Amino acid sequence: MCEELREYCFTVSEEAEGERIDKYLSQLMDSLSRSYLQRLLGEGNVIVNNKPVKASCRLKAEDSIRLLLPPKVTPDIDPENIPLSVLYEDSDVIVVNKPKGMVVHPAAGHYSHTLVNALLFHCGSNLSGINGILRPGIVHRIDKDTTGSVIACKNDIAHASIAGQLKEHRIVRKYRAIVCGSLAQEQGSIHTLIGRHPNDRKKMAVVKSGGKEAVTHYRVLQQFGKYTYVECELETGRTHQIRVHMAHIGHPLLGDEVYGKPGVYKGPVPLRGQTLHAKTLGFRQPRTDEYIETDAPLPEYFQRLLHILK
Repeated sequence: MCEELREYCFTVSEEAEGERIDKYLSQLMDSLSRSYLQRLLGEGNVIVNNKPVKASCRLKAEDSIRLLLPPKVTPDIDPENIPLSVLYEDSDVIVVNKPKGMVVHPAAGHYSHTLVNALLFHCGSNLSGINGILRPGIVHRIDKDTTGSVIACKNDIAHASIAGQLKEHRIVRKYRAIVCGSLAQEQGSIHTLIGRHPNDRKKMAVVKSGGKEAVTHYRVLQQFGKYTYVECELETGRTHQIRVHMAHIGHPLLGDEVYGKPGVYKGPVPLRGQTLHAKTLGFRQPRTDEYIETDAPLPEYFQRLLHILK
């Protein structure tokens, strides 16, 4: 499935005199990321006064701009009739409670049985395709063995809105976790830089430079002596952020053999990966601006583990 080439025309206002063209277009076309616009500029798909220009081009008042958007590429992903636990759905977005062991998006080694395969079956063609790829609908991800709330978008307007809310830290994301050890403080904030691990590129790590700002707020819900039940709220959303941050302060997630110690917990409940659940997700509806908050019930294994620890 392919769309036709799309063309947009603009005339530069006096207020935009001297602006870089990539910044100018990102403000006019807020459904397109600046990096994607820069790629279009590099491919000659942005024409000013009948000449292709680069991202560094500075605009003059009354310049005539033609923006050419190539057809969206449809990924080779098959819809699969996989049951979904839907927490919220309207014509713009859908929030689902992802089970443990399910990968969010197809990738090497996981081309089927993913959340995207299930969403394609559930939503049909009503999923967003931004930045030239029908990707479909995914704005953020959670790890394979993390359970809980994931939001997907059904159109580009919704995708741009939710992505913007994420970027501006306006989406509420509260997780429940069981960590190793007894925390000295009832609540606190972890503020670091997170980047690739210097010795293991498959892992993330707290770094002194070259990483991205990462902020996690936590509070203790219940102490169990060797383990602690906590709520972690994300201010930013870096890869593996909660897992990295809790390990950084000496309290890795129970069952996390990547950032914790191998065999960190052996008990009556077999664990597969980290004990982490995305429980609360709050966002603004893209068209109405109504605040919507969903709550994903704790999975059965998590509830059973809490009962045993108590």
